[in-house]
Formats: sequence, C-alpha cells, structure tokens
Amino acid sequence: MPRSSFNASDPIVKTWDDVSVEVLLSPRLAETFPDAMVVVDHEGTILQINALTDELFGYAGHELVGQKIELLVPERHRAQHHSHRSNFVEHPKIRRMGAGLELHGRRRDGSEFPVEISLSPVRTERGVVVFSAIRDISDRKSIEEQLRQANHELERNKNRELLEYQSRLALIVDSSEDAIIGKDLDGNITSWNKGAEHIYGYKADEMVGKHISTLAPSDRPDEIPQILEKIRRGESVEHFESVRVAKDGRHLNVSITVSPAIDPEGKIVGASVIARNITAQKRIEDQLRQLQKMDAIGRLAGGVAHDFNNILGIITASIELLRDRVHGQEAVLQYVEAIKKSADRGASLTRQLLAFSRRQVVQPQVFDLNERLKETGKLLRPLMGDDVEVRFAPRTDVAVIDADPGQVDQIILNLAVNARDAMPRGGKLILETATVDFDEVVARLHPPLTTGKYVVLAVSDTGMGMDQQTVSHIFEPFFTTKETGKGTGLGLATVYGIVQRNVGSISVYSEPGRGTTFKIYLPSAEHKIGIVRDKEADVVLPRATGETILLVEDDEMMRMLTRQMLEEHGYHVLEASDGDTALERAGKDRRIDLMLTDVVMRRVSGPELALRLKESQPEIKVLYMSGYTGELIGEREPLQPGVNLLEKPFTRAQLLKTIQRALR
Repeated sequence: MPRSSFNASDPIVKTWDDVSVEVLLSPRLAETFPDAMVVVDHEGTILQINALTDELFGYAGHELVGQKIELLVPERHRAQHHSHRSNFVEHPKIRRMGAGLELHGRRRDGSEFPVEISLSPVRTERGVVVFSAIRDISDRKSIEEQLRQANHELERNKNRELLEYQSRLALIVDSSEDAIIGKDLDGNITSWNKGAEHIYGYKADEMVGKHISTLAPSDRPDEIPQILEKIRRGESVEHFESVRVAKDGRHLNVSITVSPAIDPEGKIVGASVIARNITAQKRIEDQLRQLQKMDAIGRLAGGVAHDFNNILGIITASIELLRDRVHGQEAVLQYVEAIKKSADRGASLTRQLLAFSRRQVVQPQVFDLNERLKETGKLLRPLMGDDVEVRFAPRTDVAVIDADPGQVDQIILNLAVNARDAMPRGGKLILETATVDFDEVVARLHPPLTTGKYVVLAVSDTGMGMDQQTVSHIFEPFFTTKETGKGTGLGLATVYGIVQRNVGSISVYSEPGRGTTFKIYLPSAEHKIGIVRDKEADVVLPRATGETILLVEDDEMMRMLTRQMLEEHGYHVLEASDGDTALERAGKDRRIDLMLTDVVMRRVSGPELALRLKESQPEIKVLYMSGYTGELIGEREPLQPGVNLLEKPFTRAQLLKTIQRALR
C-alpha cells in the first residue's frame, strides 16, 4: 500500500503520495475548513485529510490516508454508505452542509455518532475525486430530541416539573453553536441564544423586541415577509441559504431552518429559527470551483500546445529547406520570412500555454532576485520605449528565492508588457523588492501562503488602471482588454500559473486613472545560503493604554481583521467604510488620537480626509495604508513629506509597530 506523505514534524495535513498535488488542496487551505475534511477517489480510498479529521475520529498521523472510507462508517451502515458513494460518483453535484447527507460515523474506539456531510466533486484524469466536509451533529440531535420531549410534555401537563424541564432545555439551546432565535408572527424577536450572539455580534438585550429584518441585507426586502407568510400557513422552511448582516457590517452566508411554534391548543403563535454560519464553507467552495476551472483549462491548453508545437516544427523545418531553394529570389524570400515570423509568434504562444499548463521543463535554482532584476532591467528599458522610465527600488539587501530564473524573467516581462500597454502616453515602471514575515492573519487571507518569510516582488505602473470588474477576471486564460489581434489573453494567466507552481501568491491593486501594482510573494530561500534574520513577529511591543483610533477602510474583511488586531492590543477603535462616514464618526468623538486610513477611496480620498479632519482636530495623527507601494503612491497622491505609510498586506507586528511610531 502506498505510504502517506504525512511527516511527524508537520501535523497540518496528510495526503496520498500517488495523487498529483493539483488534485488536492494546499495544506493551508485544507486547514481553513471549519469541519473535518476527507478527500476520496471514486473507489473510496482516502487521499487527503486535515487535522480535524484525526481529532473527530480519534486517529493519529498517517493511519487514515490510504484506507477505505468505510473504515469511518459503522459496519451496519456500510452498505448504505457504499450505495450513496456509488450514486454520487455516477451523478456528481455539490451538496452543501445543511442540505447534505445525515449519516453515522465510527470512531477508532468503535463508538458511533451522527454526522452531516457536504460533498464537492472534482473531475480529474483519475476519475471523480470527492471533497467531503464532515460535521459531528450529536449536539444538534440532542437538542432536537429535547425539543420533541418538551412538546410531548406540553401535551401531558403544565406542572412545576415541566417548568424545570423547560429551564434545562433553555440551557441546552443556549449552548448551541448555531443561532436559535424565536420570533412572533409579525417577525419580532422573542428569544436570542448565545449562538446567535456569537454569529451576528448582537447581545440578546440588543435584539429581543426588534424585527428580524434587522439582520437582512437591503437588497432582499421580500425574503423575510415571504418566510413569515409560510409560517402563518403552518409550513416550514428547511436549509434555506441566504445572506445576513452582522453587527459590524459583515455579510454572512447562512443556512436557515424556520419552523412554526405551536401553543398547547395547537395554535401557531410564532416561529423558531435555526441559522448556521456557512461563510467559510462557501468561500472554500468558490476556491474549489476556481481550482477546477483553472485545472481543466490548463489540461486543455497543454494538449493544444503539444499538438501545435508539432505543427510548428514541421513549418519551421520546411521554411529552412525552402529558404535554401529560393536563395536570391527576393520576391519569394519576403513571403518565406513572413511565414518564419508567424511561426516564431506561434512558438512564443505555445511557450505561454505550456507555462500556464505547468508542462514546461522547470529548472529551479537558488538566486538573488535583486541581482536578477539588475540584468532584466537592461532588457526592459528598450522594450518599454523612451517615454517610459524604468526604476528599480530594492528595499532589502538580499531577496533570495528558489525558482526557475527563466520563469521569473517571464513574470517580469509579461507584467512589463501589460504596463507599457497601460501607458500609451508614457509614464513610469517601478520594480521593488522586499522581504516580509507573514503571521497567521495574513497567511489566512492569501492561500496557499503559510506563516513564514517571503520575498515580495512589486511591479507598478502609472498607467490607466483598472476597475474592480476587470481586476476580477485578469488571471483568466484568454481574457484581454486589448484590441483584437493585439493580445492573446495568456500573459497574466501564465504569470498566475508560474506563481502558483512556486507555492506563492499574487495580488493586484488598481483603480481607474491611478495605475496598477502587482505584488508577487515567493517563499524566501535565505536559509539555503545560511542567512538567518530575527523574526519580526517575535518583537514584543508594550500594550496600548486605550488610545482611540479611527479606522477607515472600504474592504469589509480587511476592516474587521485590522480592528480585531488593534482591539486585542488595547486600542479603542472607531470604524468607517468611507470618508463621509469617517467625518461623521469624528464629529461625534473628539478624542481621536490617530486615523488609520486607506489612501484610495471613493468620493473622499485618504489625504483629502486627513486635511478635512485636521481643520477640527489639528493634533490628530495620520497613518495611511494602501495596496499600492510607497513609490507609486508618491507618484499619484499628494502625501506630505515624512508621511507614515503601511503597505498591504501587513502583519500584526508591522501594524502595531507602525502605529506606535506614528503616535510618538
């Protein structure tokens, strides 16, 4: 039996050696699953698990990988499980938690427990591979049984023992991780458990008496009235997926079950709502779908490139033979040369296709990216033209990586060509390098990155920029904004493929009229040449003493995580999603010590907001943050000399250290 690739020194994830890594999830992404994760092939062999799987089923290390999935199923249920799996392989479709299968699991000690399973199929060259999320629903089943018993007791008597029983039941409901909410037939909230408090952020005294529509987003005005109408008719709504808004403004994906509440006389008096937060699961499903799409296109591109290369080989050889036979016939030679140029263009296209499909022969080596950029810069200057200034600004003495130098050149040249096209009237191309030490927060936001040291390559231009709709598609193969015949749409897809192959990450920051910055993160290889640096995350900073910070950030997730890091360190945080809201918050609170604001925002930019705030609070300190690099910000925004700028993404240590420096 093939052995597991589990390493005792790395408890994060275990995988099956014989499976191509493109089929499986990265260790970091696998560990973001909120539930136990098991990946099996069409024959039921376990290919990959995460740490929660060992914890749930009581196994350790490599004991599960390579075994049949039936090992985790009680013997009396195995025939039923096998039938479910066979049917799913023949008719694969995503089955989400809340609408998934309710089965039984078996721990190593033989004990059984109820589970709910969501399934996501991936078609591969090996057949269908199934990603399963498994959740222990013992607590939920217990609550449901307690509720059934309570209803039974309601029918039998109304004595003091029943009241005590209901009190115990209330404690059980309050301990549920799901939100359990009671409401009357008008939609007014009558009860609110601890699970609801954890998911939505509101305390019970904030929500009891308010209408349930408080949680609904503004773009779904008819959803709750329609649910209430069904409840009045005695109907239930089961596993309904929707969106709800938390207290801090976050939009959450939830799976909701709503059931009528009936009094002892059989009259419908309200409703019971059970809501489960499936935001993390939906995010993983989106990433899985993107993985499937890119993998399928990659296989297609590789096959096309292989066949096309054979055709080009015949054309190129024929050209060489033909050229000898028409020597001196200038009229014919011009056509031969035209064919040769077209064949060369075709060969360039196939190289990009092969790079994207990961079928190029790769020869990685350890080298200093700074030194490589000095050489590549000599090629860039004539490529960019006289009206584009090429600037190299390293922010670290050494930037050592382990990669194929030719592929790194390909990344730089592809990004440079795109930058040149975005600057038809000239401008600046800025190349920067740096090193960062990522903590858990940053790594979680940028899969497949893990904690550790990375080299950053930032490529910026002062060109036209892009809107967010364009940015969301730029890494897709054959997507291009260029005129017909002026672009293949493979340049950025190739860059994406190379970065992913090197276990890195790439992010884009762009706004119309404000230029573009690509940031590429590749694992540092300093340890391979004996360089050891102190970890920035190990720096211990004194806790804050209650200073008030006005946080202005239009990205919801970024705002939430930044606020959390600041509050955990002792700062009092006021939030705003834009400049107008920030001015309103500042008008209500005159004790603001520092404003931490994004530079580029709609309507009111960060620098403009700072100027307006200083009119009423001249002592306020200002710290800017941006996805753009400092070099590009200096080209575009009127920041004052000596201004504090925090570049995204930043670690907890970078954030706290920069704020402490700004408050001095």
